[in-house]
Amino acid sequence: MRWKLLLPGVVLLAVVWLVSFVTNQPLKGVATEETSRPTTDLDESIQKVNSFFMQRWAGEDLQPAKKVDELSVLRRITLALMGTVPSLEEIRAFEQDSGPDRLSRWTARFLRDRRYAEYFAERLARGFVGVEGGQFIVYRRDRFLNWLSEQLETNRPYPELVREMIAGDGLWTDEPEVNFLMAGYDDGEGFNNNKLAGRAVRAFLGQRIDCAQCHDHPFDHWKQHEFAGLAAHFGQLKLSPVGVREDHDLKFEVEDRNTLEKKVVEPAVPFGEKWEPADGTRRERLAAWVTHPENRRFERAIVNRVWGLLFGRSWIEPVDDLPDPPGDEIAGPKVEGAKHPKAMKPGESDLLDLLGADFREHGYELRRLIEVIVASKPFLLESKSDIDDPARLDRMKQHFAIFPLTRLRPEQIIGSLLQASSLTTIDQNSHLISRFIKLTRSNDFVKEYGDLGENELEDRAGTIPQALLRMNGNLIGETIDAKPFTASGRISQMAPDDATRLELCYLVCLTRRPTAEESAFFLPVLEETRPQRRGLFVEDLYWTLFNSPEFAWNH
Repeated sequence: MRWKLLLPGVVLLAVVWLVSFVTNQPLKGVATEETSRPTTDLDESIQKVNSFFMQRWAGEDLQPAKKVDELSVLRRITLALMGTVPSLEEIRAFEQDSGPDRLSRWTARFLRDRRYAEYFAERLARGFVGVEGGQFIVYRRDRFLNWLSEQLETNRPYPELVREMIAGDGLWTDEPEVNFLMAGYDDGEGFNNNKLAGRAVRAFLGQRIDCAQCHDHPFDHWKQHEFAGLAAHFGQLKLSPVGVREDHDLKFEVEDRNTLEKKVVEPAVPFGEKWEPADGTRRERLAAWVTHPENRRFERAIVNRVWGLLFGRSWIEPVDDLPDPPGDEIAGPKVEGAKHPKAMKPGESDLLDLLGADFREHGYELRRLIEVIVASKPFLLESKSDIDDPARLDRMKQHFAIFPLTRLRPEQIIGSLLQASSLTTIDQNSHLISRFIKLTRSNDFVKEYGDLGENELEDRAGTIPQALLRMNGNLIGETIDAKPFTASGRISQMAPDDATRLELCYLVCLTRRPTAEESAFFLPVLEETRPQRRGLFVEDLYWTLFNSPEFAWNH
């Protein structure tokens, strides 16, 4: 048969490709994808951010850490945007790219990758709708995720997304954005207007006013009647056979805790009354108020969240409990001693305002916001310092004069493990079976490892069960197994020499080459290993690298 005649040629081509891949020799006639850097005034915005930090560090008498190598930055970028370390395929292409500003161009390239849209959608959705699956019949988180990832992929302006989430109508299957509202639907009770109001303000304005639904906020200026006015915007929501709609005959009532009498509350906002239009439904008016260009809380909230997703630690913590914008504090009595640790003085410049203004002035593009942050000085600094003074080191961390060391989140751990088991990139172009295996394994691992929930940016210590899972879990054994089609198997069999073999293991697992000390330790052992036992050595090395602190931390 003809296919039998072609088989030797196909096998030979596959072998040549594998050898060329692990030895860093590009195949002739194969072009690498080029992504040109956007022709925008990006450099000017980056310089503004850098100037902010240079002035801040000088004012604090801080010398920032040294600039880190570009492979480390590449690892940070892929972990932040796609939840995984870069593949060997991507590392090779990156290193062969000798053009100027390659980090900026590769950031732009990743931001046009489907993996970014899917991964970042999940991260943002946790703040928008939480992590609970809810009632499948009247709530579809998966449909919401798909919709959100599509919006990120097309780079729609952020306010448009928020307005559709707040003011959307229709079925949760046909109009997936209304799942933001359906996440606040309680079976038998209807829409929980208080829950929706609290979620909207936390997610889109970055402030926690939930306490004010029952009483005046004990530590801030929010009043109970202000919260009720916000909740009243959702007071005419109704679930009908055609999905979510507005019932203009419904009245929003609040029960007085003392008299137990109910009173009708009309929609109102606690500040910026002129931003709320007079026309439209209640939710349309609220959506317009939330996203109004003068509502600085809106842009500050998303900037703080994106900063946190990129660095692993938000500029102001918690990510959704921001102080009032400098110079725009809400009038009213403040609680004695209630003071945000990073609150700015009136008139003093603030990073969130700087990046927020740039975000607004450039069409509210999330991609561009990410590009500015990733190219700024703090993102390019080393995570280590020679400073011996703990107090000074703490101040460096506080002011991002050193890249913050943060634990990888569970989905980043499993994403990196799975990618390290393949020399080629696991993405939307991979075989359907590969993508299915990645999805199922990721879900199982995160469930067993422990999902951090919607407050995933909060600092948490690692646990012994998590460490044991990385050391002895079935997935680890399958990942490091040196089979013909796994990365460890290909490295052990196809690498031309032991030095290359060792280098490839480090590149695939840690996105760096071994140090001189590491090479001096491992190479003699590897050279004494019989050829038929090389696979076992690579498996052991993989296991060691996977369980090293360096693998489990962003640095």
